[in-house]
Amino acid sequence: MSEEIKGYVHSLESFGSVDGPGVRYVIFLSGCAMRCQFCHNPDTWKMGEGQQYTPSQLLKQALRYKNYWGNKGGITVSGGEPLLQIDFLVEFFRMAKAEGVHTTLDTSANPYTEKEPFYSKWLELMKYTDLVLLDIKQIDEEEHIKLTGQSNKNILAMARKLSDMGKPMWIRHVLVPGGSDKDEYLHRLADFIHTLKTVERVEVLPYHTLGVFKWEQLGISYPLEGVRPPSEERINNAYKTGQRTGKEKDLNVSDGRGIFFMNIVVGNAFST
Repeated sequence: MSEEIKGYVHSLESFGSVDGPGVRYVIFLSGCAMRCQFCHNPDTWKMGEGQQYTPSQLLKQALRYKNYWGNKGGITVSGGEPLLQIDFLVEFFRMAKAEGVHTTLDTSANPYTEKEPFYSKWLELMKYTDLVLLDIKQIDEEEHIKLTGQSNKNILAMARKLSDMGKPMWIRHVLVPGGSDKDEYLHRLADFIHTLKTVERVEVLPYHTLGVFKWEQLGISYPLEGVRPPSEERINNAYKTGQRTGKEKDLNVSDGRGIFFMNIVVGNAFST
């Protein structure tokens, strides 16, 4: 049956270093329902495009690089939005775990629902998922809809579910000037993150314009025209918002570029 399932792969990265621990083989699946205004990969949006693979074909290709992964590395499946191809993903991760591979899912959680048949498939997927990289684009519901075209209620619900089931998470958040970098939203996001029990790391990803040329190539109007990357002051402000007092656990906060890391102590409230 596994040979009958096929997934659409947009692209592959053999030696990824920013999408999970260690050296990773990163698989970008095609298809995404969100329309994030800052998206740097709009070429991944369409479903049913890209190279088709069966789970065994894709795993065989990935395992060629296994010697480079060491003890911490493994496979990361990203997108697009990989949960849109959940049948393929379940079988692929199941086969990867049978080979002793560390599996990471990079997701916006946009397809998440506790309705069937998706929910049972998602629970099965979590059996074979070691780590979830969860993108929280914007903590405010109305602003999230403006930014992405979609609600964030189910995204936050998935975060809570992952926490309740003990699944390790890294939270990723794009810092957009004039939007998600506002102190109000940073504090609300921080308060939410610190209700979760399994967050090991928070990555602040400064907004950039490196993907604008893709919008131009696709003939799509870029909605954040004129918005510049955040200043170092605003980036550092995001880190300071993550400084707490308490004795629960250490949380690693990074700017997502591998330049700056700080350990903070998780407590009950943010303080600047």
